[in-house]
Amino acid sequence: MTQWNAAQYLKFENERTQPAIDLARRLPCDAPAKVLDVGCGPGNSSRVLATRFPHAAVLGIDSSPAMIDAAKANHPDLAFQLCDAGKDLSQLDRDFDVVFSNACIQWIPDHPSLLRTMLERLRPGGALAVQTPMNYREPIHQIIAAVTTSAAWRGEFPNPRIFYNLGQDEYFDILSDLAADVVLWETTYCHVLPSHAAIMEWYRGTGLRPYLQALSEEKKRAFEQEVADRVVEAYPVRPNGRIIFRFPRFFFIATAKTTASV
Repeated sequence: MTQWNAAQYLKFENERTQPAIDLARRLPCDAPAKVLDVGCGPGNSSRVLATRFPHAAVLGIDSSPAMIDAAKANHPDLAFQLCDAGKDLSQLDRDFDVVFSNACIQWIPDHPSLLRTMLERLRPGGALAVQTPMNYREPIHQIIAAVTTSAAWRGEFPNPRIFYNLGQDEYFDILSDLAADVVLWETTYCHVLPSHAAIMEWYRGTGLRPYLQALSEEKKRAFEQEVADRVVEAYPVRPNGRIIFRFPRFFFIATAKTTASV
């Protein structure tokens, strides 16, 4: 199981939080009373929701004790609890006005069942709002996949990392059946980073973490160096010395049915 590091994750807090801000702005709710943040991490997305809906009771949940501890420390005025959304989500209340999830569901299997369970947490007419990374065609993702499956490294990772995202059309089909209405869109964020080292630092907090945890210190350095060398080749330095780091993200908002249950 991947152990998450809240401090590492928050090194790019502004960039990681912007999609949550953009998604929250698109929510059609006027004054929700109860808001659930699924996969709240260190609480930055929960703070976005509390700012967007200042009179709502916001509950953030996450499967990582380290993330929940960080969220409670960083945002003591908000409520957080340990909860594995892939297993325990059905135990939560069914009267939330908003169920929100920023960059979480890609870690959870069986999205048809997951989306149904998320929608079941909503009161009739409530809103499910989700953002999930879809950067599979970007160089960094392809580099990590190529290195980890190469002859030199594949033996170190007997349990390869799995992304559980479906295709965008599949999400539309699932949600069209479960919800009263659905809106989908994709945004590619062009983050301007100061160096190739910054790209590596970014991914130490997410995409590289499961692999780094599986390696000894010596092998970890060699593995990171191979990835870093390929990153330098794949991301050109602009004339002003900066690097454009593209990151596509997929969003949807689904409205819960007001008559029959989902």
